Amino acid sequence: MVHIRSDETVASALRASAAGVPDALNAERHGVAVKTIRRWRRLYVRRGQPRGQRHTAVSCPRCDDAPLEEAAYAELLGWYLGDGHISLGRRGVYNLHVYNDVRYTEDNARIASLMRQVKPGGRPHTRLVPGCVVTTVSWKHWPCLFPQHGPGRPASTRSSDRNAD
Repeated sequence: MVHIRSDETVASALRASAAGVPDALNAERHGVAVKTIRRWRRLYVRRGQPRGQRHTAVSCPRCDDAPLEEAAYAELLGWYLGDGHISLGRRGVYNLHVYNDVRYTEDNARIASLMRQVKPGGRPHTRLVPGCVVTTVSWKHWPCLFPQHGPGRPASTRSSDRNAD
């Protein structure tokens, strides 16, 4: 993920903060909001989190020749073909959704596990719809792994098929 502020700016602001520079002055010097200085300090100093979102930069097995957990992929493909679909989300990111009966808690946990294996670092989430659990994970490369995903035949083709009979 591309950040708005450079790593040097963040490091400089955190050094100034550690040296006791007040947040308002630090923010003014670095051209950011006071809340941004506080958030950087909370995330990168107190919590020790790395900068960036590594889970969004997972390499694709088809585009980048990254390794693929083939057994997990095959099982996830079965779930997708049975009760799943892919939707296009914001910023060109696709969402893989798999629906399963709410009663099958072990299967629902297995679906999330498969998603994490196929997309390392993936963070599947679930939501309840009447009678179902929908397990979803986002990734730009789902259409690479599930090439049968597509818009279907154009409407003009479908109407001409009906007229041909």
